[in-house]
Amino acid sequence: MASVDLTVRGAGIFGLAIAWEAARRGARVRLIESHAIGAGSSGGVVGALAPHVPENWNNKKQFQLESLLASEDFFASATEASGVPTGYARTGRLQPIADAAALALAHQREKTARTLWHGHAIWQVIPATAKWHPASPTGLMIHDTLSARLHPRQTTAALVAAIRSKDGEVILGEADNISPTIWATGVAGLADLSQTLGRTIGTGVKGQAASFLLDRHDQPQLFMGALHIVPHDDGTVAIGSTSEHSWQGPTATDAALDALIAQARASVPALRDAPVVERWAALRPRTRSRAPVLGPWPGRPGHFIANGGFKIGFGMAAKVAECMVDLVLNGLDRIPPDFASTAL
Repeated sequence: MASVDLTVRGAGIFGLAIAWEAARRGARVRLIESHAIGAGSSGGVVGALAPHVPENWNNKKQFQLESLLASEDFFASATEASGVPTGYARTGRLQPIADAAALALAHQREKTARTLWHGHAIWQVIPATAKWHPASPTGLMIHDTLSARLHPRQTTAALVAAIRSKDGEVILGEADNISPTIWATGVAGLADLSQTLGRTIGTGVKGQAASFLLDRHDQPQLFMGALHIVPHDDGTVAIGSTSEHSWQGPTATDAALDALIAQARASVPALRDAPVVERWAALRPRTRSRAPVLGPWPGRPGHFIANGGFKIGFGMAAKVAECMVDLVLNGLDRIPPDFASTAL
């Protein structure tokens, strides 16, 4: 490569999405990953692109809505350039309704969704009749048509291939930063930022997940409490994930995952006899505000931050990439104040 317009550090979903957005706009990109593609939480199995509930609206929820709506075209562009599928499909999501109070709240959210989602998707109460549905105490489910899914590993592979299709460099190991540099380095990056500022900006939260061998690729994802159940087009159903603040091994699975597997089997009849084909664990980068941190790195001219995609990184990726490339390459600051690194 004769010259580089942008260096991106970190090949998790934020780093890959930013590098692809820059490359497809015609920039010459260098992506550097010290360990492996999707080495942290972006190398998982769940891939639920699920919205926040349509109420108490704020900048974070609006940003996520815009990103979810942009995701289909964004990930399709990577597949078109690379020929590699991402597993993306907007299949929607179902949630059982526990009692009369939950039903009243669900009906209220039907109304707010019409206003807040601007007709792009619906949130509605439906009967729980299909075999895929888990048991619902009320016999009713929430169905939203905004939720989507992708397979994290297919997606990271597609983005790498797409970047290379535009003559971008993808370097595993070490290399020099050239031109502006965006640090999308997950848990390690939050530790570096905390050290720079002398206070804790964020940390890692362990998540565990599993995959069952079961083909339900045409069915919606399910959400029960904190448990996501996501059918993929590779013939697996993923479940996840835990949120653990203390652990012995950051990538080791244990009884916490056993409990999730038992919960999934008890809740969804189709999973009761399906074999578990993978157990997975990693640390996810969570900021103290639980919102991404985007923008200039304080005190480091020419360096920028894109971090903190905790639980919603894949769903936020399209919009994060757009905002960061606008800022770094075009000087257009469209980062919501709640996310801005300048406010740290």
